[in-house]
Amino acid sequence: MVVEFRNEPFTDFSKEENRRAFEEALAKVESELGREYDLIIGGERIKTEEKYHSINPSNLDQVVGYTSKGTEEHAEKAIQVAAKTFETWKKVSPEARARILFKAASILRRKKHEFSAWMVFEAGKSWPEADADTAEAIDFMEFYGREMIRLSERQPLTRIPGEDNELTYIPLGVGIIIPPWNFPLAIMVGMTTSAIVAGNTVVLKPAGPTTVIAAKFMEILEEAGLPAGVVNFVPGSGPVVGEYLVKHPLARFISFTGSRDVGLRINELAAKRAKGQKWIKRVIAEMGGKDSIIVDKEADLDLAAQAIVTSAFGFSGQKCSACSRAIVHQDVYDEVLAKVTERVKNLKVAEAREFGIDMGPVIDENAYKKILEYIEIGKQEGRLVIGGGKAEGNGYFIQPTIFADVDPNARIAQEEIFGPVVAFIKAKDFDHALEIANNTEYGLTGAVISRNRANLEKAREEFHVGNLYFNRKCTGALVGVHPFGGFNMSGTDSKAGGRDYLLLFTQAKVVSELF
Repeated sequence: MVVEFRNEPFTDFSKEENRRAFEEALAKVESELGREYDLIIGGERIKTEEKYHSINPSNLDQVVGYTSKGTEEHAEKAIQVAAKTFETWKKVSPEARARILFKAASILRRKKHEFSAWMVFEAGKSWPEADADTAEAIDFMEFYGREMIRLSERQPLTRIPGEDNELTYIPLGVGIIIPPWNFPLAIMVGMTTSAIVAGNTVVLKPAGPTTVIAAKFMEILEEAGLPAGVVNFVPGSGPVVGEYLVKHPLARFISFTGSRDVGLRINELAAKRAKGQKWIKRVIAEMGGKDSIIVDKEADLDLAAQAIVTSAFGFSGQKCSACSRAIVHQDVYDEVLAKVTERVKNLKVAEAREFGIDMGPVIDENAYKKILEYIEIGKQEGRLVIGGGKAEGNGYFIQPTIFADVDPNARIAQEEIFGPVVAFIKAKDFDHALEIANNTEYGLTGAVISRNRANLEKAREEFHVGNLYFNRKCTGALVGVHPFGGFNMSGTDSKAGGRDYLLLFTQAKVVSELF
């Protein structure tokens, strides 16, 4: 009997022994930089000539690793192996599948600082951001293992005399897992292990900028005893390998986290029946956000300022849940703007390896250029208060940037920037603030800072997002505590880390026997 689920605690870096342990992990990982990682298909390691060159976004002269890049031929081989392995893996008991997740979680817990250090180097995460990412990965495996055991128990049905009825949740088949780079361990682990603990086999196509972290996690799955072929590791181009996998007739479901445009493309491709396809493909997608924090006139303004700064600039704004719009009541607008600006002045932007930074780099050159272009657009659409350009360093560093007096329909108030840029928008009253908050095509997260109970209850009803927070930041969802997923163009509201999530990777079968 497994113990009750508890979230993995975060590391307290105020303690010297924890800082020293993390420094040792950083040194260990740095000594391993520059290695090569292979495709893994059915347990076979395959090298290719073309490789991903993973670069440290904090230090562009430092190569994190080289990962073999798959082709359509590799994708075909992987999906065939996954289909063959499914015939045996689906027969493994849910409890045994869960035990592999528990073992993998235990291994990751022992290597927690090491994996966090990999994210410092490959994803540019600060120590606390990387530590939280690793903790969430552990949480996902512990939580989904327990959920699969719960779903495997005899399900409650209405019983009638003379007849035995049983409902069981059986796996779907072969899944395609396409995770993002911004939570390169947590989300990748959650997407992958939720599918396999439910009895499916998968092809994992990790995000290009963070292939090394995914390769390192494959080592943990092997150490935990996962049979070869259950997870097949095929990094590759989205338009080539990704589309090939999504369109394949043997693909039963696609689990995706990333941009709106790619998510819509996957949904479109998956909706078309391929020759030989016997099912409607299932798409589980989380596709981004344009998230707002509303500050009411009756609010703790210091709390509001801190919530905005933490939500907007944590991990350089590279979270789908990040606050990119501060919608502030006109009576307190100037004061909140001043408090936020004062805090932003004190943010430290530097290499992620350095302890105590507030912001590291953005992930790569494409993101860097895109964010800087949006900043130039913002200079035309609003009043630049602070930031507005590159930050110093041999990496993709951008200054934390605030634009004030932005029109609710401006591009920087509507389009996902995915960087350290926040737009301040003035609201006439609370109803107007809610109207502005709901005026985007997204609906992922939001927050309301207010002491007015009536307004909080109104927001509870009318603020149309999947994850709504009162009097706190709009980032930092915890597995099991804040099931995560949004509305509208933010995806399929799949609620990762929630009790219904595994149902997306199963189908219910009822067997009835008359006695």
